[in-house]
Amino acid sequence: MYTDTEGIILRQVKATGGRRMVSVFTKNYGKISVGTNLNERSNKTRAALAIRPFTYGRYELFKNRDYYNLNGAETVKSFYAFGEDIEKFTLASYALELTDKVLLEENPQPRLFNILIDFLNALEKRKGSYETLLLAYMVKLLKELGFLPELNRSCANCGKNFTAEGGLENGRGRAPFFSIASNGPLCADCAAAEKNGRPEVKGRLIYPINFDIIGVIVFFADKPIASLEKVALKQEDAGLLMRILKEYFSYHLEVSNLKSESLMIY
Repeated sequence: MYTDTEGIILRQVKATGGRRMVSVFTKNYGKISVGTNLNERSNKTRAALAIRPFTYGRYELFKNRDYYNLNGAETVKSFYAFGEDIEKFTLASYALELTDKVLLEENPQPRLFNILIDFLNALEKRKGSYETLLLAYMVKLLKELGFLPELNRSCANCGKNFTAEGGLENGRGRAPFFSIASNGPLCADCAAAEKNGRPEVKGRLIYPINFDIIGVIVFFADKPIASLEKVALKQEDAGLLMRILKEYFSYHLEVSNLKSESLMIY
């Protein structure tokens, strides 16, 4: 069966006999693995260049039972210039690797596909505070996968309102702690009880919070990435949220120790 689809190249690896296997996040079929004889080093055709990571393209495929083979490819837009900026390259690489790890094979995610393109376009234009865009994409990724944490202004365990305990921030209660294991914000009493009652946690999955983490996550979940052009978190807040989200992906989706993560400073 012959078919064609738009796609984003997530990863490319060498296979036997000079072939390559390409992980493609397609708009029509979700993530798929595609075999090809194309090699950009020895074959500088437009089709060969369209199988590089960071490429958004159109791909002509042949499917034989459960196997996809690439017949032709055309670049719609290449984000390969990320390689000229080490921070952009690192964060974009992390976004693609994270996406590749969490997506199931042949499970269409057209909204997430468009969100990833929006992220790459926004990152390309961005002049600084790149980590804010990555954080927004990570939150949206959790939302599309159905793994967002509890986002109420009350403790995820006991239901206590944060207005009195966490203080007021723009008239809203701010959570004093965030628990990965409990999937949301905690009051001080429940945070202490969780640390004492769950020896395996030992504070690793409980973070004291000094900013409105619930407001930030809700904002990132709801706002289009294209609207975040002038939004930038404080460096310390971005660093803390990055650590929390990485731990969240590790705990709830079993995704950790990504290769691109070793280059990140957050």
